[in-house]
Amino acid sequence: MSKSLPLARTLGSKPTYVREHRKADGRMLRLYGREAHSLEPSAESADPIAQGGELRYHPLRSEWNVYAAHRQNRTFKPSAADDPLAPTVAGGVETEIPFADFELAIFENKFAAFHHSASDAADLAGIACEPAKGACDVVVYAPDASGSLHTIGQDRRQVLIAALIDRYDALFRAGCNYVLPFENRGDEVGVTLSHPHGQIYGFERTPVIQQRAVDAFAGGYDLAAEIAECMPDYGLGEEGGVAAFVPRFARFPYEVWLAPKQRREGPWDCSDEELEGLASWLGEMTRRYDALFDGPAATMMAFHAAPKGGSAGYHFTVQFYPLLRAKGRVKYLASVEQHTGTFTVDVMPETAVQMLRDVA
Repeated sequence: MSKSLPLARTLGSKPTYVREHRKADGRMLRLYGREAHSLEPSAESADPIAQGGELRYHPLRSEWNVYAAHRQNRTFKPSAADDPLAPTVAGGVETEIPFADFELAIFENKFAAFHHSASDAADLAGIACEPAKGACDVVVYAPDASGSLHTIGQDRRQVLIAALIDRYDALFRAGCNYVLPFENRGDEVGVTLSHPHGQIYGFERTPVIQQRAVDAFAGGYDLAAEIAECMPDYGLGEEGGVAAFVPRFARFPYEVWLAPKQRREGPWDCSDEELEGLASWLGEMTRRYDALFDGPAATMMAFHAAPKGGSAGYHFTVQFYPLLRAKGRVKYLASVEQHTGTFTVDVMPETAVQMLRDVA
């Protein structure tokens, strides 16, 4: 039986442990928590799993897109009894986590778009095609079937950040050049599993949007100066040296960024105080969005950190993009946004920051 080992980087007054378990189908499951995990695994089946899709280059947009037809058959809104992210209990259905209990779990996605063993790609005249190498992880915040980054509490959010730093390091060492932890929340975003969770994508090459940010920072853009300029009027607060603010150039209604006031390349580069502040803000912003929209708010959240090896001038942020412009009203990305990338913003940043302050 595998043993739990303490992580090199941890937060809070207690260490964070990780236990690795190789699932019967070959995928790796990692269990993170404040206590060393020692439960025996349940019996597992070894069904075939997908090993990534393929990449095709779009010649007019200068971007690589991933094609993964096997994802059409991924689990879609199962019943509570068939929740694949729950613990496996005696007499119950087999889930992705073959243990009766856990604190936080990260495992390789069964329906991965990117995979380290991807090897197939189409041969299309005039179109560049490559295997979609990389990684796709699922991050399960807790064994409970309901909840959010707010309700799991500060201690569990600290475990989450320690786990993400561990995965950044492992995925960079495994050959990924860009790593994106993220959360999709709400039916409006297209979430197919209601159990509170996030994901991590590891990319073989830096995606085009992230590369633009890399280039902007390398060219001298100073986000620390922008934060200092905007905090009085557009700031929601500061904790542990981490600021929460509505960007003056926000594209989504009620968009919020979290960022250390001093330049850091990623969470691995932050002080313990900054990471504790970040953990607090992850919960607080989730709470504020739910209060603003009077219920679980549809949001897209992602960690934007430097690529493997670092990048000149890069400044780490966590960005929240709400999919609502008001209670019950979805912000649809329609023709202009999709075809040109020019967003029509329905709520002025000046209005958004005041409304988010009002629910503090």
